[in-house]
Amino acid sequence: MKGASAHMCGRYTILQDKQTIIDRFQIGTDIANFEMSYNVAPGQNVLAVIHDGTKRRAGYLKWGLVPSWSKDKKIGSKMINARSETAHQKSSFKQLMARKRCIVIADSFYEWQRTDMERIPKRIQVDGTHLFSFAALWDKWEDENGPLFTCTLLTKEANESIRSVHHRMPIILSEEAEDVWLKDSFRNASEAKQFLDEVDDVHFHYYTVSDVVNNVKHNEKACIEPIS
Repeated sequence: MKGASAHMCGRYTILQDKQTIIDRFQIGTDIANFEMSYNVAPGQNVLAVIHDGTKRRAGYLKWGLVPSWSKDKKIGSKMINARSETAHQKSSFKQLMARKRCIVIADSFYEWQRTDMERIPKRIQVDGTHLFSFAALWDKWEDENGPLFTCTLLTKEANESIRSVHHRMPIILSEEAEDVWLKDSFRNASEAKQFLDEVDDVHFHYYTVSDVVNNVKHNEKACIEPIS
């Protein structure tokens, strides 16, 4: 299972074209260095959106949060996800919940269903939409080589439509919830958590894909092709 992530969420796809993404997410500027991907993995750059107080801006953040106060940027490899149930209490995430929120754009994600014998990769999509966003947090870390902008995806307990695959799921935001998450001011991290607790649930559908997706080096159509 080389490269297959034990995290939730640990891999995803972004296959829509740039203009479709700009239109759907009401991005006020161009997306520099845009790339589609069949197999986005932790440690790579991910397409994220923030609100700068005037408009939405899209750009790339490294997936794996490095808190601004961290002494070692290697911590990012352990912080690709944050549990929404406790993020408001954790030093790594608490201030970010109140002030440094973003969304990460995707059109499906992968999870590995455990059996007694193996882990079976599944491609998971959201019913009724080709594009969606993960609720996420970002931070800026700096050393003598300059700034590093990183992010982590927020997760919660899996709902009924995906529970047979994995016990956790990323938090998917509706278009209305995206606007609140990006623009509204929460007085503290607990208010941000309460908002996430009340986000409308989504329904997923999924299918089995080839274990070619297990290796992060593979970024081709074979990653998403269904197998029986």
